[in-house]
Amino acid sequence: MNPSMTNLFPFPEFNFEKAPFLIAGPCSAETPEQLRATVSELVKQNIQLIRAGVWKPRTRPNGFEGIGALALPWIESIKKEYPVRFAIEVAAANHVEEALKSGIDVLWIGARSTVNPFTVQEIAESLRGVDIPVLIKNPVNPDLALWLGAFERLESVGLTRLGAIHRGFSNYRDTIHRNSPMWQIPIEFRTIRPEIPMINDPSHISGKRILVPEIAQKALDLNFDGLMIESHYQPDTAWTDAAQQLTPEALGELIGYLKTRKIHFEGPDALHQLEEIRQQIDESDRELLEAFARRMHLVEKIGEYKKANNVAAFQRERWQEVFQSRPEWGRKLGLNSEAVEEIYRVIHQESIRKQTEILDK
Repeated sequence: MNPSMTNLFPFPEFNFEKAPFLIAGPCSAETPEQLRATVSELVKQNIQLIRAGVWKPRTRPNGFEGIGALALPWIESIKKEYPVRFAIEVAAANHVEEALKSGIDVLWIGARSTVNPFTVQEIAESLRGVDIPVLIKNPVNPDLALWLGAFERLESVGLTRLGAIHRGFSNYRDTIHRNSPMWQIPIEFRTIRPEIPMINDPSHISGKRILVPEIAQKALDLNFDGLMIESHYQPDTAWTDAAQQLTPEALGELIGYLKTRKIHFEGPDALHQLEEIRQQIDESDRELLEAFARRMHLVEKIGEYKKANNVAAFQRERWQEVFQSRPEWGRKLGLNSEAVEEIYRVIHQESIRKQTEILDK
């Protein structure tokens, strides 16, 4: 676990060393009865921080956009009954004002807000001088700079207790997930800002409750610090995101199923073996780069030939041939064909760039 989690959520009753930090609750606060019934069941699963959508920014109009400030007294009442704290999404300065007035414990900035620097700046200014944990979801589109920039805007007004939520990215090619996880982006985020806790939101990545366990475990395998999972006492009747919410009982079963991983290897023998394997990986990487350099040399020769014959850099038929054959070659070698596709997209982009450079000389 990231030691900074204890600074982000200074709740002494939670043991950060033995389990991931868990946030759970309904996508939307719908009625006082629904919220209370869900919280009462989540408490039995030892959930201490409840998520509940009060304001719900939606992609298209005329959908349910949350109860709004009317739900805040319900939260205040429930907090008096149960030993829980609440996290809600804020998307404007007036949301922040209402949330703070009602004693909300944790705020988060949603993906549709993170994508807009003006919105993030407005929220940041409304929090100037306030000491409260704030979580920032990745933007809807896969833009690491926007995500990092949101943190910089909040830090510029003095906020220090910040955490990231990885909820996946819009990707029209992904037919499995609601939002493609694109794991490389949160990994790169953690490389740049390792001190910021990273929480995974398998509910919004999956869009389907059946996929939530697999994604949650993948996040823990990648050493994420916590999980935010949507839970509703009657998910099939939920007003929003019914298909991805778990019952509190199913959430409890999931918690028991999840495996946490050690951060470091233990013992000199394990470290020695690891170092030997890493050396082999280093050698394989050198071989890969040498092969790539050979390929790019051939690309340059093709570029010169196209220039001499006044032929365009991009040849659609050739690209289709490469794009169809390489994933199949990879599959026969036991490789993930989707990963091979992505690799060759990058290789093709660099090949076109190099040939265009030659044509323009």
